[in-house]
Amino acid sequence: MSTLVVALKRLVVGRPQRSDRLTSTLLPKRIALPVFASDAMSSVAYAPEEIFLTLSVAGVASYVMSPWIGLAVVVVLLTVVASYRQNVHAYPSGGGDYEVVTVNLGRNAGLTVASALLVDYTLTVAVSISAAAANIGALVPYVAEHKVLFAVSAIVVLTAINLRGIRESGAAFAVPVYAFVLGVGTMIVWGLTRILILGDDVRAESADLDLVAEGDAFTGLALVLLVLRSFTQGAAALTGVEAISNGVPAFRKPKSRNAATTLLLLGGMSVTLFMGLIALAQLTHVQIAENPARQFPDAPEGYRQQTLVAQLADAVFDNFRPGYFFVIVMTALILVLAANTAFNGFPVLGSILSQDRYLPRQLHTRGDRLAFSNGIVALALFAVLLVVGFQAEVTRLIPLYTVGVFVSFTLSQTGMVRHWNRELELGPDQAQRRRIRRSQAINGFGACMTGLVLITVLITKFTLGAWIAIVAMAGFFVLMRGIQLHYDRVAAALVADETDDVLPSRNHAVVLVSTLHKPTLRALAYARATRPDILEAVTVNVDDSDTRKLVDQWHRRDIPVPLKVVESPYREITRPVLDYVKRIRTDSPRNVVTVYIPEYVVGHWWEQVLHNQSALRLKTRLLFQPGVMVTSVPWQLPSSSRTRALSPLQAPGASRRGYPDGSAGPGEDTPAARAGTARTAGTSPGTARKKETRR
Repeated sequence: MSTLVVALKRLVVGRPQRSDRLTSTLLPKRIALPVFASDAMSSVAYAPEEIFLTLSVAGVASYVMSPWIGLAVVVVLLTVVASYRQNVHAYPSGGGDYEVVTVNLGRNAGLTVASALLVDYTLTVAVSISAAAANIGALVPYVAEHKVLFAVSAIVVLTAINLRGIRESGAAFAVPVYAFVLGVGTMIVWGLTRILILGDDVRAESADLDLVAEGDAFTGLALVLLVLRSFTQGAAALTGVEAISNGVPAFRKPKSRNAATTLLLLGGMSVTLFMGLIALAQLTHVQIAENPARQFPDAPEGYRQQTLVAQLADAVFDNFRPGYFFVIVMTALILVLAANTAFNGFPVLGSILSQDRYLPRQLHTRGDRLAFSNGIVALALFAVLLVVGFQAEVTRLIPLYTVGVFVSFTLSQTGMVRHWNRELELGPDQAQRRRIRRSQAINGFGACMTGLVLITVLITKFTLGAWIAIVAMAGFFVLMRGIQLHYDRVAAALVADETDDVLPSRNHAVVLVSTLHKPTLRALAYARATRPDILEAVTVNVDDSDTRKLVDQWHRRDIPVPLKVVESPYREITRPVLDYVKRIRTDSPRNVVTVYIPEYVVGHWWEQVLHNQSALRLKTRLLFQPGVMVTSVPWQLPSSSRTRALSPLQAPGASRRGYPDGSAGPGEDTPAARAGTARTAGTSPGTARKKETRR
């Protein structure tokens, strides 16, 4: 069974890599751009659509405001890009917003940002995959009808790709990301050329439909709130910008400069595609309804609303269908791959947080392919829960999305302002002072802009689902504080004092006996070899005839170890053994009690169910007894020979017996190998815990 699991793991993940190959996985700018910026670039596929969807509530006349809303989003986007270019130069270690805020604003503010980023990364995967399902549904009706199944399958595939390492995942994603930019860019240029230069009448399929406003006319405050809500929906185009500051360590040297250049490229491409789609949508008279069934009363029977990108591609490439299919496929593909931004950012942030003891230490461990495998798997599980819970509906997920983004943006830029204040206090020369002042102004403006957007998001989206993201952030915050408190308590409990190096007075060894067979004799022999001060065998009397038979066999074999019988009137085994061990400890508190438990080693998973259950219960309970060590003494059953053949034991002297690889040979059961196995497996849990602590 274990061999099959290992084979499947190698098939999915690939061969393990040595730790010294970590530097070879670093990314050049051409690969880092699709790896870390695919989310921000792909968000232009749905952010403009969200602007039109929100405005549609007030009717088609409100679409006249879409370019101005788009320009407002662009101003914020460029501000954030300029601000984060300062971040990557000042903090190139990869902590990103979390490090900036923790250093400059304190631990609680840093944990707030970390909580926001963890929620945001999870939503990035859910939103991107759901948007991909919507776009593919324009071509494949089956996907439109089974969006959740498609989304979950896509997350599983992305997880497998990322488990193979960032270098391989980056190379796999580079071509689709650049193909998306080429396809959408070509569509925008050709569409504008046809309309503005060639004078063609390019109209979207929804252009002639009658869009009916929802409810009463929107005027005054209602209209202002609608525009603000539309702006916050379009602000989804900013998501993913912070991922580059979190992933600076993955860039090739000079890391900071390469990350800053990648940010600049990201900003330029995102702005161009974002505004290009809004302009083309205006010129082709695209109409996107939030509730198509009610807002398009004159729509033909069976009308199915396509996404904004699908309608534009259909109109622009009406005489060149390969272009239409290329844009749709590349858009769907980059939306799937956009989740890769989160698959790179979330594990890195999780590793940093685990180093600071805010998350489980397992998240700091790199897997076989030098990726943070545990973080990747955890992100995938969270994203699947979101996709299933919200049925892969982009419009339902978007209100949750931008809250965490702008919380991290605002606190990060505020932290950078304080960082530059500290730099000024060091008394730099005039040239450096001008540079610091310029950076401080950029970050200050960024803090003001993102703060205003955050307030707008909270006002317009709180009741629409933003409260869920806030609750999730609070949950992560409390969880991380709890984990840190636990690790602090453990560290305090494990501090060695002057009395900890004092040896126990004596070692009282107890060998548990149920039947006089080979495993019992091995456990006795091993216990005697350790030379304890006191050695005794203990059996629990649950059946009088069996106990008498055991005692008779014990005396006939003349075993030089006293056998004690512990009565059990209720036929329990665990409780009488625990009580007996406690009595030994009570009588001699300075003594250590070592309990030896014979165990079977089986070759099939179902055999484990049939054996070792009493031993497992005993070990579990004994581990909580102070001053008690538990040692398992294994006995290999015949079924374990197949496992030994597939994974041969390393035994001293095996090479002299004709096994060049140093193994004991397939199925060979030599005394040396058995003794070596017993000594290795016999390490007490207390010793194992001490080794783990030292590591």
